[in-house]
Amino acid sequence: MKEQIYFGTYTKKTSQGIYHAFLDTDTAQVSTPQVAITVENPTYLTITDQTLLTVAKEGPLGGIAAYELADDSYVLTDDALVAGPNPCYVAFDKKRSLVYTANYHKGQIDVYRLNNDKTLTLCDSVVQTGYGPRKEQDGSHVHYTNLTPDGRLVVVDLGNDTVSTYDISAEGKLAPVSILKTKAGLGPRHLVFAPDKKTAYLVGELSSTVSVLDYDLTTGAFHLLQTVSTIPDDWTEHNGAAAIRISNDGRFVYVSNRGHNSLAVFEVLDGELKLIQHLTTHGDFPRDFALDPTERFILVANQNTDNATLYTRDQETGLLACCQKDIPLPEGVCVYFK
Repeated sequence: MKEQIYFGTYTKKTSQGIYHAFLDTDTAQVSTPQVAITVENPTYLTITDQTLLTVAKEGPLGGIAAYELADDSYVLTDDALVAGPNPCYVAFDKKRSLVYTANYHKGQIDVYRLNNDKTLTLCDSVVQTGYGPRKEQDGSHVHYTNLTPDGRLVVVDLGNDTVSTYDISAEGKLAPVSILKTKAGLGPRHLVFAPDKKTAYLVGELSSTVSVLDYDLTTGAFHLLQTVSTIPDDWTEHNGAAAIRISNDGRFVYVSNRGHNSLAVFEVLDGELKLIQHLTTHGDFPRDFALDPTERFILVANQNTDNATLYTRDQETGLLACCQKDIPLPEGVCVYFK
């Protein structure tokens, strides 16, 4: 079986935009990624039905763009670009036909409607405030905006050490519900929910940690239960935890380490995380990774060394084994299986 993969990239050096490849699950090999869409700095993307939504940049303008996927072609249907830096995350709400973006540099959440003709209309913008003790926390740095299991919006802010919950109206307006203040300097980056819909796992970029959170479906509030390190105790050089993923059965959580250049594998035991494996990503600065639809494989993109690495995944033990190295991918920062 062949699975489609899309890669978001930076275009600071040799990359031309969004790349496309296939994973052959029978041979456990990824094809050489090819340019699919020429666009500046498409650092994060998502796909809904036949629409690809991506972060985009055009000179001094930054925002998002929508492309229709049809017959192996990619047609730009609209973009929403404004002066300033582009967002770092984009998510889609199929029930409401809304798009949510996180703007790291502006500390801003934007909500767009994806109209029937695949054009984009801005519905709301919220600017967060605050700061933290680390030099990277000079102001709000919203890094993640996506849905909770009960249809609220969760916003992770690296700059002010918060995880916020918002209600969303049918018109795409946001209303604050609850704020979790993490440990100072944690630098929260991304979050995933467990299948039970009330447990979440929060990766702390600046602290190289992952935290277990309890989510109250009634109030929309998060509560901290546990925090563990994503790197070995004897690692003293710089590291920034990056992407976090969870298996569909909720038994295993995976985190990438930029600096230690590894994937950390955790098993969920009695509601707590236990580290069971560290393994190299065979490259530098593993920005993102993803489980394929069968969950038999994990694919990681190493941004600084322009390569990707494929692992087989034991679905019973959660453990990984490298099966393909040095897949050529320029400036890879997002991995998305369609």
